[in-house]
Amino acid sequence: MITTTKDLKALMARAHETDAVAFDTEFVWERTYVPRLGLIQLALSDEDCFLIDPLALEDLSPLGKLLADPAVVKIFHDAPQDLSILRTATGYDPQNIFDSRLAAGFAALGSTLSLSALIERLLDIKLTKTETRTNWLKRPLDPKQTDYALDDVRYLRAVRVLVLARILPETKQWLDEEMLLFNDPKHYLGITDSERYAKVKGAGSLDERSLAILQDICVWRESEARKRDKPRGHIIKDPVLAAIARKHLDNHDAILASGEISAKTVKQYGDTIIQLVKSGEARSESNLPQSLHSKKLKKSEKASLHNLQEYITLKSDVNGIDPALIGNKSELTKLIRQSTEPSRQSNGWRKTFLAEMES
Repeated sequence: MITTTKDLKALMARAHETDAVAFDTEFVWERTYVPRLGLIQLALSDEDCFLIDPLALEDLSPLGKLLADPAVVKIFHDAPQDLSILRTATGYDPQNIFDSRLAAGFAALGSTLSLSALIERLLDIKLTKTETRTNWLKRPLDPKQTDYALDDVRYLRAVRVLVLARILPETKQWLDEEMLLFNDPKHYLGITDSERYAKVKGAGSLDERSLAILQDICVWRESEARKRDKPRGHIIKDPVLAAIARKHLDNHDAILASGEISAKTVKQYGDTIIQLVKSGEARSESNLPQSLHSKKLKKSEKASLHNLQEYITLKSDVNGIDPALIGNKSELTKLIRQSTEPSRQSNGWRKTFLAEMES
């Protein structure tokens, strides 16, 4: 376990001389707004694996410099959350990322495999997953925890080599293009506060005016949760927000009766919520969010969508990639409806992939 700045710098010096370094993180995220980083795993080879203790190290900038080193490949499995956590912990933007989960989708292995499933498929090694609910903030770690954590990086370098060997040469440039996106934090930091309302269950059934109310309340809740370092659901739960927005609730009694919300919470936040309801009601028509309700497909649109999906499936099979990488049903529906909204399918390798269909 790396617990001193001296040892961390020594390890980082070795890592900077390595072609590729495997990474993983363990964290706890039940009672805070942002994850609490409990452990960082790093492997220079299958036998040269290390645990870095972020609880013992005040300065993780040496690690950040490695993450930002474009000369060293950083291997993750399902990279976005790890990258976000490490960026926050180190203050550096990670560069030159290889995501083995995503890469597997370009190697005819599927783009949603867990690390343990991918390792079993490629290396015929079955990992034990007994510590998935462990408390990574507790010290000392026991042997089961350390073995579990080390196994999450031990095989990643080998996995990368084996996955790359399965990717067709003409498909490799698509993978490279996709991996380059990880150099931009916007690709993994998630949605903005003003977009959070669209993730609330039930938002799809609200009209534009109610969505404006929901948007304003969600922006406020995000700020409050961040300030108090509490999960957003600990401030006010999603179903309550949806009920307030749907019915334009503007008094304490109605808010209290709207769902799972305590009298204490209503007393604390009721006046603020009422002000937000009124501000949403007062928004100009031109400043209302667009409806999230998905219109039913016309018969001709269903046929076009079916043809598009069939084309994607057939061409994906030829190129050895997971069809899901091209786009989900919502994205493909927008495509056949010729939506003017920016989309992944309108540029880069996906545009190239679909060009023959469009012609």
